[in-house]
This record gives sequence, C-alpha cells and structure tokens, in this order.
Amino acid sequence: MLEPPVTELLRPWLARQRWYTSKGRDPDLRAVTTLRAAAPASGVGLEIALVRDVAAVPPVLYQVPLTSRGEPLAGAENALVGRVEDSELGERWIYDGCQDPDGATALLRAVTDELELTGEPPARLGRAHGHRTGLLPALRVTGARVLGGEQSNTSVVIGSVDPDDGREHPLILKVFRVLHAGANPDVEVQQALALAGSSRVPGAVGDLLGQWPDDAGTQVTGHLALVQEFLPAAPDAWRVTLAGIEAGTDPAAGARSLGVATAEVHATLASVLPTTEPDVAARARIHRSWSDRRAAALSRFPALADRAEQIEAVFEAARTAPWPRLQRIHGDYHLGQVLDVPGRGWVLLDFEGEPLRPLAERTLPDLPLRDVAGMLRSYDYAAGSVVLAGAVEPAAAENWLSRAREAFLDGYAHLTRADPREQPELLRALELDKALYEVSYEAGNRPDWLRVPLEGIERILR
Repeated sequence: MLEPPVTELLRPWLARQRWYTSKGRDPDLRAVTTLRAAAPASGVGLEIALVRDVAAVPPVLYQVPLTSRGEPLAGAENALVGRVEDSELGERWIYDGCQDPDGATALLRAVTDELELTGEPPARLGRAHGHRTGLLPALRVTGARVLGGEQSNTSVVIGSVDPDDGREHPLILKVFRVLHAGANPDVEVQQALALAGSSRVPGAVGDLLGQWPDDAGTQVTGHLALVQEFLPAAPDAWRVTLAGIEAGTDPAAGARSLGVATAEVHATLASVLPTTEPDVAARARIHRSWSDRRAAALSRFPALADRAEQIEAVFEAARTAPWPRLQRIHGDYHLGQVLDVPGRGWVLLDFEGEPLRPLAERTLPDLPLRDVAGMLRSYDYAAGSVVLAGAVEPAAAENWLSRAREAFLDGYAHLTRADPREQPELLRALELDKALYEVSYEAGNRPDWLRVPLEGIERILR
C-alpha cells in the first residue's frame, strides 16, 4: 500500500501539466484502475494509472504511466511526481513513466511484444493489450526523449537499432493523456493509410488498446498509445513556409505539391474507410456545429455581433448547396501537421482531429473540404504572422497568400478532378467556421493575434 495514495500524489502534479484540461482549477481525482506490466530487465516496473477528474464538467479521464524507483533518477527532476512510502518496499521515488527512459521502453515493449497489462483485479477493473501492426526485428532500445510543445498528448522519441545489422530504427511513441471510449482516429486513420501502402504518413508500428470501467461501471475500450516511424531532420511545413515568405520565395511549387498530397490522402481514405451520403441528418449536424462555433466566437469576442447575420447567411447558403459524399478526413489540418521529408515529400501527421471535439464527432465521416479550408486558413496564418512580426510588408504578404492559395487548390483539383473552387458556398462556410474557431482561441490565449482571424473573416465575408 502506498502512502499517500496515488490520487493524492497525482493531484498537484497533474494540475501543472500542459495537457491538464481544467487550467486554474484543482482536480478532484478518483482512481479508476491501475494497469501493470511485468518488470523489465532493468527492474523498474511500469504502472499505468487511470484517474478520473470529477471536478471537471463533464469528468475527464487521464492516463499517467508511472515508474517506481528505490532512489532518485539523475537528471529527471522535472519528471518526478512525488515520494511515497510503500508498506513492502519502503521509500520510493515515483516518476512520470513517459519521461523515465525505462518507463518509455516498457510502454514500447508492451506494443511491439504484444503484451497483456492487467488491472486489479483484472476481471473487474481493466486491462490493456499491445498490437503490433508492422513487422519489426527484435530491436535494442538505445535511448528515449520526450518531445516538447504538445498540448494534449505526450510523444517520446525512442532510438533503437537492429542488433543483427546495426541499422537504426527511430520510433515515436505517442501516449494519449486524455482518454475516450472508442477507437482513437489518430490510430485508426493513420494505420488505415499506412496499411494501404500510402507514403504520405509515417510507417505504422502498433498500438496499445485499453479497457476500463466508465462512470456507470460499464467496461469500455479505447486506445492508450500509438507507435509509429519517427522522421528525424524533417522540418514541418509551417517552418518551411515562414522561411519562404521571409525570403520572398515563390510558394507555387510547394503549395501545389501539398495540394496533391492532400488529395492523395483523401482518395486513399475514401477507398479504405466507409463513406456516406450527406443526408438531412448529417447536414443538420454539421450546420449546427457551424452555428455553435459562431456563438462561441461571439461570446469570446462580442464585437463580432455586427457580422452575425452575414456569418449565418454564409452558413445557410452552404447548407442548401450541393455536397459531396462524406468520408474520413484529417480533421485538424494545418501546416504544423505536415513534414517535409527529404526524398519523400510531404508526410501528414496527427489524425486525431480537433482535440476539444468529442471523440464520437471526430470519428464520423466529414466533408473533405474541411481539410482544404483548414490548410487555406493555415496559409493565411503564416502570412499574418510574418506581418505581425514586422518581417514582411502587408502588400507582399497578401500577394504571397494569393499565390499560395491558388497553387494549393490547383494541386488538389489536378488529382481529384473536383476543384474546390467549384463548390464556393461550401468552401467559404468551412473557411469561416475555422476562422471563428481561431477567434475563440486567440481571444482566450493570444489577444495580440486576434487581427489575423478577424481580417480573415472580413476577407471571407467580402
């Protein structure tokens, strides 16, 4: 038995994490289950604590992999969750398992060795099972480091080599911190693309699927982690684009090829995952989400009220316009979600969708033009950011943006034979929907950036 209990140990630590969803409020944690993996050769065992914050509305389920050590881990002060007294082992140092190299290795092995992790007691409280998608040799792990900057997950880069030939196989382990019942689209969609032979996503390695009791005590399943190919030394398209704007580089070639890559991914998804007709219920659901986004933006930034009728008119025009078949999409598509991989071109990442939307919504077939609109808004953000920084004059940025937009749409239309510009009502509504989301975000996080989505809204309404 631990003293203090794991929920009390985690409470102050959890509130400081970037992925904690209730900033400014203390969590009230309830233990759901603890999943245990067999101790590896290092002797450092791994336990995955699932805790529910009942202070949040609705309650939020968090995943915290933990390692326990008999002495401090050198250089891991930031990963220390706390110190406890174990009735059998004495004083123990408890670390976030994602930031402990032995913990990250144990999570990787749970996937690649297809291990079973059991709860207490296993028949009642939960379990997890690793699933290996790709065929891998028996790799030797050489190191692990956590990537910074992520808001809702934790990604660990794991170095590994094939002991037979010495070849390196860098991997990335993504641990989903906020859990939902059901298949995580980042796992489902990326693996579907990879298994279909697409070179536009990282190679699939495997995943960790968990089972736990929900609020009503019913056993549900959901993904805990994903392992895939890591692509080092590949800058994301956001950095590539900013450098190009500041250098005055013509964006046409890069934007056109990104449009082609986007269309390739959409075509593959439509061939391997279900598509549906946009019936009355689907149109009503999507139109309602647009109206909800408008209401949220007006609440955050009341000065938009004088544009409310124009905004609704755009949405109503799109609701009654012709729609294509609905399919699985990226769902949160922007320049930061794409890598420029040497010798391979554009590679898309992070198919989880907008993390604040309920999982049930993120896994529904959607309009492929939503991704197109998301990338167009991202180009707008890139141009706006260099103007805000004073690196480029507004007229030059506007000219760059116009060329980037047209080239991206040209590339998308070339492959699909369906030009988004021939569906102006729908594309306009989806761009406006994304800009309203940006207003809500910037009003709450970066007020100095509000001018970027506000100018975008004015441009769209014109």
